[in-house]
Amino acid sequence: MLSLFRRLMKHTQGATAVEYTLITSLIAVAAIASMRSVSGKVNNVLGVTATALN
Repeated sequence: MLSLFRRLMKHTQGATAVEYTLITSLIAVAAIASMRSVSGKVNNVLGVTATALN
């Protein structure tokens, strides 16, 4: 893994790859955080619906 990082840092195209990796990581973190927030609300709605159906 470290050798791959070193190879990427030697090339100017590697810098672009690192930037894209950082951007993708930030998007993934934001998506996971929003999914966690939404999942609690969805569970709540499904629980209320299940209770109403019983």
